Amino acid sequence: MEELHCYSMLIVSGPSGAGKSTLLKVLEQHIHNFYFSVSSTTRIPRDSEQHGRDYFFISRESFLDGISKNEFLEYEEVHGNLYGTSNIQIKEAIKQHKFIVFDIDVKGHGNIKAKYPKAKSIFITPKDLDTLEKRLHDRKTDSKEVIQRRLLNACEELKCANTFDYLLINDNISESEDAILSIARSMAFVNHKAKLDDLIKHYTF
Repeated sequence: MEELHCYSMLIVSGPSGAGKSTLLKVLEQHIHNFYFSVSSTTRIPRDSEQHGRDYFFISRESFLDGISKNEFLEYEEVHGNLYGTSNIQIKEAIKQHKFIVFDIDVKGHGNIKAKYPKAKSIFITPKDLDTLEKRLHDRKTDSKEVIQRRLLNACEELKCANTFDYLLINDNISESEDAILSIARSMAFVNHKAKLDDLIKHYTF
């Protein structure tokens, strides 16, 4: 079942400020059985964030306990905070035949691909560093120091873009929305053995 369903998994990654959240809203509106994988974290929620919508905010003790019980599909520590994807929630989404979408960094992408190699992935980025810096400043949510750190991270993340199935340069939001929706919809037509075996059953005398 998991091998079959990994054809309905889409991993989205890219630098902060690339426009991922905006594009994922398009998938949520148009893709049947859309399921967004909400990560768990030990960091303190920001004012606008809600538990269960943006992240599952849990204690470090609970997170470490989950690691010891192998409850995370992938996890890592970033700037002193733990982030991870729950195995339990993904397995439940698989049982319900959901179209599972992950929004994670490039390291998480590699970890999930190792578990579900047939999952598709998209790296989303602006056309250049100046555009990314402007978007980060326009958000007015980060200090100058944080923005500089995000820009440095973006340069490092771009080095891993060749490991993704698709590269989406988000320069025109309308065109990018059409592109990511086309990619997601095309996944329903990927040819694979399980689908073909089921079809053959209907072509026997």
